[in-house]
Amino acid sequence: MTDDRLRMTPGPTAVPAAVRERMSEPTPNPDVEPAFFDFYRDLTGKLEALYGGDDIVILGGEGILGLEAAIASLVEPGDRVLCIANGRYGEGFAEFVELYGGDAVVCDVPWRDPLDRAAVEAALADGSFDVATLVHCETPTGVLNDIEPVLDALADHDVISVVDAVSSLGGVPVPTERIDVCLGASQKCFSAPPGLTVCSVSDRAWRKIESFETDGFYTDLEPWRDAADEEWFPYTHLSSNLYGLDTAIDLLLEEGLENVFERHETAATRCRERADRLGLSIYPDAARSSPTVTALEVPGRAAPLQRTLAEEHDIVLATGLGDLEADVLRIGHMGHNARCDRVDRTMDALEAVL
Repeated sequence: MTDDRLRMTPGPTAVPAAVRERMSEPTPNPDVEPAFFDFYRDLTGKLEALYGGDDIVILGGEGILGLEAAIASLVEPGDRVLCIANGRYGEGFAEFVELYGGDAVVCDVPWRDPLDRAAVEAALADGSFDVATLVHCETPTGVLNDIEPVLDALADHDVISVVDAVSSLGGVPVPTERIDVCLGASQKCFSAPPGLTVCSVSDRAWRKIESFETDGFYTDLEPWRDAADEEWFPYTHLSSNLYGLDTAIDLLLEEGLENVFERHETAATRCRERADRLGLSIYPDAARSSPTVTALEVPGRAAPLQRTLAEEHDIVLATGLGDLEADVLRIGHMGHNARCDRVDRTMDALEAVL
């Protein structure tokens, strides 16, 4: 059976044949077979190379699990948490903070605007924050935030940083060495199936995590710190998904990260040049858009265009989210889909539909 449908969504992304084949291997029992713990330690070592250091934890659950687990593990009831936002996921961190009894202080700007370091500095001035959250790539708008000035401010105030890099890690340089908890996911730039959260945890973050008992279990990062070395997992791990992720990371490392980043930049440039020729504007603008996703402004037409592209051209795109649902059409050129031939097929179809 063949599937000619091209899914150019900003995650889940296309999964290479080698990853699918690896996932078809016999399923071990990850709780009792010593060889599986060796495999898991090897995989986390590869991810440490990609992240550039810090301990790696792989959780069995889609990327949102990582966002919740970071908050569940770092925030005690009554803690004030600074949620720095210019998009849906940045604002969404506040919901997790409140869910776990924290006091979320949202430092937000309109979705079209860049993060505001001055506002962050002003919020930090009273010295009452231990943890702050922010997003590198806001997938619903395609914005790639310049997070380093904000990380500077957090470092100056000794605040633990939690960064959602789910839609950028593996496709864009991420300053992981400056982030305390950096969150990624299998189904984005890694081009493995949905089902795994990947996060790096700094020593400073571990100290905070180990300083109190959380109210959760599945969302608690603490048991994972020494689990693999002690050859046990807090719950039965997703062995087939881990096999797929292992091959996906091998493909990235074999290609070389600099080459991977260049491929994403090239695909993004091609997409935006083609959009410009069609008279389409980029949300918010091309200069601040991520190499992994392009958001096209199509006021009131997003759903009809999405439907026609799928029905007539076998191409799947995503609309915007929230207030942008009807007005933005999103093209994901990330991971395995960050290739000019795939971008051209997509834009040829969009041109025909328009």
